[in-house]
Amino acid sequence: MGKTEVECCDVTCIHNENVKLALEQMPDEELLNSLADFYKAFADGTRVKILYVLQKSEMCVCDLAEILGVTQSAVSHQLRLLKTAGLVGYRREGKNVIYALADDHVRTIMECGTEHILE
Repeated sequence: MGKTEVECCDVTCIHNENVKLALEQMPDEELLNSLADFYKAFADGTRVKILYVLQKSEMCVCDLAEILGVTQSAVSHQLRLLKTAGLVGYRREGKNVIYALADDHVRTIMECGTEHILE
């Protein structure tokens, strides 16, 4: 079977115990929608690059723009989305705003995703 092929059952047969167990363990709709929104934050290459860079070091918008080769406005826009998703945080250093990953969970998600892709 190739990577894009999907096997289907030849007959319709509901496995009631499996269905019941899955339904009992299914989180509520709000949690599932929040999880989908969370993963949408990873659906843009610029946002993923920002997260990758922030794994290595805290950065200001100017430095991120220079590294990524995009405008400060574009970086600010993506950072706003990442902040809303709870993936990055910031602190003020005088007139500078320094961004960092929100916590080690974000680092783990990035590391696990990279590891999965490289397998």
